[in-house]
Amino acid sequence: MTDFHTSIDIAAAPEAVFEYLVTNDGMTAWMGQHASLDPQPGGRFEVDVAGYPVRGRYLEVDPPKRVVVSWGFAGSDDLPPGASQVTFELTPTGEGTRVELTHSGLPDARLPGHRTGWAHFLPRLREAGSGHPLGADDWRPTA
Repeated sequence: MTDFHTSIDIAAAPEAVFEYLVTNDGMTAWMGQHASLDPQPGGRFEVDVAGYPVRGRYLEVDPPKRVVVSWGFAGSDDLPPGASQVTFELTPTGEGTRVELTHSGLPDARLPGHRTGWAHFLPRLREAGSGHPLGADDWRPTA
């Protein structure tokens, strides 16, 4: 198992960025075509991303500072629903918010794909969180 860590800066207050992690419309603005979220500890975290059903639970919800979700894929043997964990830490900066993301508990073979996925989706979070509407997302993971 391995961990992945990265961060981005967003020109918006933590309260605004937080909404993109806990609301259906917010989540699908930057990642996924469908979301069904219940942002409370134990609540469902379901996002369909590029044809992949991400399934898990909210583990921590601390507005507007921190969101932790379990993460996996329905039907997966090596990364089933809830098998890994994604932590979003939101810290105010002079210009907005720094989002630090840690994806922990990934099987080693899944790290490259998730690294590529987060490299695609976090800039979309930056744009959406900064108030720039995004068009449809046609990203697909590479084999």
